[in-house]
Amino acid sequence: MSVKCASIFRLIEEFAPAHLAESWDNCGLQVGDPQAGVEKALLTIDVNLAVAREAVDKGAGLILSHHPLLLKPPKAINTRQPLGELISFLIRNNITVYAAHTNLDAAAGGVNSALAERLGLIETAVLQQTGQTGLFKLVVFIPVGHEEKVRAAILEAGAGWIGNYSHCSFMTGGTGTFKPLAGASPYYGRTGELEQVEEVRFETIVPAGILEKAVSAMLDAHPYEEVAYDILPLKNRVSNCGLGRVGKLIEPVSLSRFAGKVKENLAVPAVRIGGRQDSIVKTVAVCGGSGADLWPEALKAGADTIVTGDVKYHTAQEITAAGMNFIDAGHYGTESVVLPVLLKYLGDICGRAGIDIGLILSQTNTDPFAYF
Repeated sequence: MSVKCASIFRLIEEFAPAHLAESWDNCGLQVGDPQAGVEKALLTIDVNLAVAREAVDKGAGLILSHHPLLLKPPKAINTRQPLGELISFLIRNNITVYAAHTNLDAAAGGVNSALAERLGLIETAVLQQTGQTGLFKLVVFIPVGHEEKVRAAILEAGAGWIGNYSHCSFMTGGTGTFKPLAGASPYYGRTGELEQVEEVRFETIVPAGILEKAVSAMLDAHPYEEVAYDILPLKNRVSNCGLGRVGKLIEPVSLSRFAGKVKENLAVPAVRIGGRQDSIVKTVAVCGGSGADLWPEALKAGADTIVTGDVKYHTAQEITAAGMNFIDAGHYGTESVVLPVLLKYLGDICGRAGIDIGLILSQTNTDPFAYF
């Protein structure tokens, strides 16, 4: 029996909430029908024609990708060009594509957590906090008897996330007063008469990225013609989410030995290193993908080495001049560690929920680089 793609999307966003994504990113549905039923899903870092053909061969109607297929809006879908050919192939074969990108990078347990764990780091902490800006508290007053409908609408819109907990809210009772004036169409009371209604004060936290969606859901579910609500800016910090991680090695080792461990544990053909090969590595910062620009934060956090990908020439010079080491294990190599983690999460949660879907790790290596 198939499951709707949208149901799998919701499970992923419970693990990597969409509001953690960077403003420039394009996470979520990329191509296809979110209401389509699927029996198998293919997990991959990138979507290309080879991955799409693999999905067809393995009967997967859903591709779950880390990198968005459509990071920037195309000006045209030319089927004689690679992107257009790929989109056409996906649509013709009824394949839906969904991407979890920077939200999966920042999530607790996501890309960076998986990378730190794979490299054996302990006592880890977030390197650069994200998600601490653009948070709001939404407060709304609801007549008794309607609070569950309004609460469910707001929380299902994505509000109420605190760390690893969803659907967080608070409600308390009280008395609301109002006098309907000429032209009003009140749910309770009569025009010109002061009304007192038993109400519930409901409040929850809402990320800026979904504030409009949450308020719209609230207004649609609320019975009043004019809804009394407040939106309050917050300065809360989301302590367990953000870019990169920093932690310690159980046993200090030389840079050359640690580089060998990184190469082995990430199963990459080669790594680039910067720094003295005999220097001792004790505290390591990691950032999957292109994270070399975080080296100042890593230095402040006490790291002597940063492991990431896509280190540029001048950035490498800055890192080593500051007395830090770096290990460049490639963009693909530092992010692909998340796929088995996401596979296990989806497998476990689908199993507990009785959702019957086959989950497949793609065998297509989409790393564009080869080493000789």
